[in-house]
Amino acid sequence: MVATVQQILQNKGNANYSVTPDTTVLQALHLMAEHNVSAVLVMEGERLAGIFTERDYARKVVLKGLASKDTKVGDLMTPNVLTVSPTHTIDDCMCIITNNHVRHLPVVDHGKVVGIISIGDAVKSVMEQQQATIDQLAGYIAGGMST
Repeated sequence: MVATVQQILQNKGNANYSVTPDTTVLQALHLMAEHNVSAVLVMEGERLAGIFTERDYARKVVLKGLASKDTKVGDLMTPNVLTVSPTHTIDDCMCIITNNHVRHLPVVDHGKVVGIISIGDAVKSVMEQQQATIDQLAGYIAGGMST
C-alpha cells in the first residue's frame, strides 16, 4: 500500500516555518537553525509566495558576496514553488522531487498551506513501506514452513 502525503503529515506533524518576503536572510537562517530545518516557506499573508532554502543561501548569498543581514528573503527566494496536495502519493512526490531537482514540497489543501514534505520524509516513507513488505513476506514464509 502506497502512503499518501496526508499519512506522512499525520505521522510527522504538519509544522512548517515561514517568513515574509521582507525578512532578512540572517533572520531566516536563525529560524532554520532554531528548528533544525533546511527550508522556510515565504508567505504573504495566507498566500505561498515562495520558498527559501539552504541551497538558495549558498548559491545566491554566499557566492554573490551579499550580506545576510542586509538582504531580504524576497529578493532571493524561489518563487513559483511546486506543491502537492494531501492526496498525492509518496511515489508522486518522489517523481516530482527527482524530475525537478527539488528537496521540499509544500502541501497545499484548498489553497491553504497545511505542511511540507522533504526528500527525507519521502525516503523514510518508502523505506518503511519496504520494511513492512519484507516483514509481511517473512510472516508468510514462516507461516508456510510451520504447516
